[in-house]
Amino acid sequence: MSGHGRPLPVVLAGARGHGRWHLQNIRRLQDKGVVRLAGICELTPLTPAELAGFFTPVAGELPLQSPDFGSLLDSTGAAIAVICTPIPTHTDLALTAAARGVHLLLEKPPAPSYAEFRRMADGVAAAGVVCQIGFQSMGSHAVPAIRELIAKGTIGRVHGIGGAGVWGRAEEYYRRAPWAGRRRMNGADVVDGVLTNPLAHAVATALALDGATRAEDVAGIETELLRANDIESDDTSCVRVTTTGGKRITVAATLCAERPDEPYVLVHGDGGRITFWYKQDRVLVQRSGHGPQELTYGRTDLLENLVEHLEGRAGLLVAPDGTGAFMKVVEAIRRAPDPVALPRDAWYLDADENRRVVAGVDGLVAAAADTLALYSELGASWALSKEVST
Repeated sequence: MSGHGRPLPVVLAGARGHGRWHLQNIRRLQDKGVVRLAGICELTPLTPAELAGFFTPVAGELPLQSPDFGSLLDSTGAAIAVICTPIPTHTDLALTAAARGVHLLLEKPPAPSYAEFRRMADGVAAAGVVCQIGFQSMGSHAVPAIRELIAKGTIGRVHGIGGAGVWGRAEEYYRRAPWAGRRRMNGADVVDGVLTNPLAHAVATALALDGATRAEDVAGIETELLRANDIESDDTSCVRVTTTGGKRITVAATLCAERPDEPYVLVHGDGGRITFWYKQDRVLVQRSGHGPQELTYGRTDLLENLVEHLEGRAGLLVAPDGTGAFMKVVEAIRRAPDPVALPRDAWYLDADENRRVVAGVDGLVAAAADTLALYSELGASWALSKEVST
């Protein structure tokens, strides 16, 4: 890569909230000499305490800070921008970086609509910069390993993939930012629902295990969007994707779990099944005539992979077009009718954790992943008929 040697100068846009994880990861890679934090774009500058450990090795100074993303990229000579800002800002910020020849790690979901996604992906491609989409589970070495098991016929013919996520979020979660839990804000799409943001990895990982990652791999989408919380968007939902290869991929998720647990993806074969707990890089293979086999895999960090790709030493793990199928799901959810409020007797308030809990939802989510059925097909009393998008 011309103009830069290690450590590559990085600007982080959005360093609070989930951005703190990126801040810590950049610190880790700075300590390894891979990158250096050159600048931070935040409306309110980070304090010296928040920036502890980030003195630059050359000048002994803290990174530059500015609310003006473009000028910060110019003044720091950034090679890479990490964008972890509200969903509706992703496309414009990505194009601001691309116009300056700055490569990108763009948080998921990459955009709030398929049109905005295409505007971003096409603009980045035209600018000739590299863009990595921040689906961290795609860095798990379990993903290619499971695809190899499937290709070898380890569990026979695969007929579908399920995904399940049961998490809990306190009511404060929806007050953490003005856009939280919104479908639209100030006339712009947000689409901050359970399947499009917090548990988006379940959807993207299920699609990846099937190899159905591009927009053209999707033949149809069915959605059931519901909410227990007093929000615009959905917190208890399921989606079923039919691929052009004829597979069914059903993902069910809630932020109103009775007992929050690790999310997973489940590959169904006629001779067995593979369960992948994608946050733990843990895999369980169960098949006819064999004992269960449990495996744990390593993981490649997406920012480190981006650097190695720019240096010509690795393939890029999550290119924009590799998230096209996921963005078709986002679009189907965006275009679906507004989520239906669950009846008051369907949920209760956990006073200790100040969060709403949907009775029986954990079992429904697991059953959806297990049977590839939607909530309405599983007999949930509060589920409405599915919305179909093609």
